[in-house]
Amino acid sequence: MMMLFSILTPLENVMKGILDFFHATVGLPWAWSIVAVTILVRICLVPLSVRQIHSMQALQAHAPEMKEIQKKYKGDRQRQSEELQKFYKENSINPAASCLPMVAQFPVFIALYFTLKHFTHDIHGSWLHVVPDISDKATAHWSGFLLLGIYAGSQIASTYFMGTTMDKTQRTIMMFLPLVFLTVVSRFPTGLILYWMTTNLWTVGQGLITRRLMPKPGAALAKPNGPKRSSRSPAAANGAAEPASAEKEKEQEQARPQSGPPRRVKKKKKGGARR
Repeated sequence: MMMLFSILTPLENVMKGILDFFHATVGLPWAWSIVAVTILVRICLVPLSVRQIHSMQALQAHAPEMKEIQKKYKGDRQRQSEELQKFYKENSINPAASCLPMVAQFPVFIALYFTLKHFTHDIHGSWLHVVPDISDKATAHWSGFLLLGIYAGSQIASTYFMGTTMDKTQRTIMMFLPLVFLTVVSRFPTGLILYWMTTNLWTVGQGLITRRLMPKPGAALAKPNGPKRSSRSPAAANGAAEPASAEKEKEQEQARPQSGPPRRVKKKKKGGARR
């Protein structure tokens, strides 16, 4: 336990210093200082977010080929995993990139949690004249339940925009998971819920901008001669079948008579004699 606190102490000091800067130097209230920290963190995570978006688009574009590989090696989990890893490498896909922003935010979340917990007497105050004290638990006032509702709604919306590569079952679970976590989140300080609500709203705005500016997954990966295919995709492994029109044309060609000079038919003269 002491080792854990020794590891977290530098994180707390950094978080406290950043909050002090926005509060004492910039002149923001503590609640808005938390919002400013959230925006600063998300700006720093923009490169990771761009990689996340590109990874999600690549996964969505190659989803049919990956499903065929999974179907082909359904009975051999190890071979299926190996073939998928080779497919990822050949097509420059990094499935872990979609988790990078979430993983990078985890230390910030932990640092803010312990900062609000250990500096309760220093970091406190109202927010928008609605939340009486950001250091209190969310269930201490009716406004906390309002923040919890906004948090749940923003979490569902962010999952909707950033979970396009998930199948229908996974996406449904991820969208309803925040409702299950409400019982845990309600025990956190209101300032921490304010941080998570702000980052969710940022994600929603980022998703809206992405849908307008980024090209569609198929258009982004398409090439003049067609989409890139892997040597391990089922079509290549089993021998790609020719298009139906080509097969039909080949059959018609085989049905045609052999080319050559036309046969001359000798005509009979009257009386049965031939020339």
